[in-house]
Amino acid sequence: MPDQNLTELEPPPVAWSDRYRRYALGLLMLIYALNMLDRQIITILAEPMKAELNLADWQIGAVSGLAFALFYSAVGLPMARFADRGDRVRLIAISLAVWSAFTAVCGLARTFPQLILARIGVGIGEAGCTPAAHSLITEFTPRAKLASALAFYSLGIPLGSLLGLAVGGLLVDAMGWRAAFIIAGLPGIGVAVIASLTLREPRRQRPKPERASGQTTSLAAALAELKQKPAFWLIALAAALTSFSYYGQSAFFGSVFLRNHGPVLTQLGEDMGLGPAGLAGLALGLAIGVSAGAGTLIGGKLADRAARQGVSGYAKQPMVVLLASTPFLGFTPFAPNFPLALAALAVGVFLHAMAYGPTFASVQVLASPRVRATASAILFFLTSLIGLGLGPLAVGVTSDLLRASLGPVQSLNLACAGASITMVASVVCFGFAARRMGGEAPAEPVSVSSDA
Repeated sequence: MPDQNLTELEPPPVAWSDRYRRYALGLLMLIYALNMLDRQIITILAEPMKAELNLADWQIGAVSGLAFALFYSAVGLPMARFADRGDRVRLIAISLAVWSAFTAVCGLARTFPQLILARIGVGIGEAGCTPAAHSLITEFTPRAKLASALAFYSLGIPLGSLLGLAVGGLLVDAMGWRAAFIIAGLPGIGVAVIASLTLREPRRQRPKPERASGQTTSLAAALAELKQKPAFWLIALAAALTSFSYYGQSAFFGSVFLRNHGPVLTQLGEDMGLGPAGLAGLALGLAIGVSAGAGTLIGGKLADRAARQGVSGYAKQPMVVLLASTPFLGFTPFAPNFPLALAALAVGVFLHAMAYGPTFASVQVLASPRVRATASAILFFLTSLIGLGLGPLAVGVTSDLLRASLGPVQSLNLACAGASITMVASVVCFGFAARRMGGEAPAEPVSVSSDA
């Protein structure tokens, strides 16, 4: 079937001023950064938590991923249905306040079950953020710049990871892991108030009949629509497999570097007035934050350029960059020295991040306006349950199983490297999706009126 050309699609009407668009996109990106900070800070706090609470690697994997992902996935779809019909701004603000409060509560946990319950609270709160944000961004962004806008929003991933690793590492050295959780959670409360007061919900600007009609799509109807788009399900599966690999590895980045290069980090940290966790967090935060930020922005720009010749360009780019990232991420745990390990990680993360914008844009152009948040929630349901939920747990369990024969260092190295194999299956799914997208025309944007 012929590929749908983006230049042939009617772009969304200019509903808001450029100044407001930039502000809204920037604030949503900041919220996503707080989302990722509160989700990923546990990575650099894993070793001191493990020591104080006497946790095994599988328990670290469960706290890092499964406890969060199960409830994130379970409530994500109902929240997305609300986002497709209700006030997305209010949903985002309330969700931000909830997950920020539970992040602080993590610092009060005295046992493994208490920590699990607090992480469940973080997962429930964060489930209301990204599907609603994706839906908002798609509504006020010209179609030809969609991947770039979603890539800019996705800068929250590297920025939040940078802050979580760097600030978390410094705080754990200075004040302990409990204080790190509490301090990380507090800023989100203030940002939630700002978001509720300054972000605009486009649905409030529509005539009442149009607003009412936008609330009639049932979950069954939404799923029936998406069922007719095999490319969507291929992309969702590809993203889930990618997440299994990357989340499985990234949950143990701090542990991998501390176990493999602990003496070097201790010596360098003493020279700089830092502890090993502080230096590891700072180094990993900068390496991941800068490389992923650059990859995210460049990937979004290149994807929009590729999609001018047809929307299948959105799926072709992840296929290439994820395959290229696999050997670098697989080599990182086995690098013979700290600088080489950090360099391999930075290159792998840069290439991996180039897939964010086009993956999210693929979903948004395949879904009609009434089911965009639902489509995004299904994507994140699969990536969270399979990727974030099972990835860290699988790596942790594998590490524990190999520990008796290989020791704590090599068992974790092999478990992390093995997780990268699923990236190849993801590449295959993106390839099949690219072939199907040409025949599944993107939905037309919703018309939104405003006096802004």
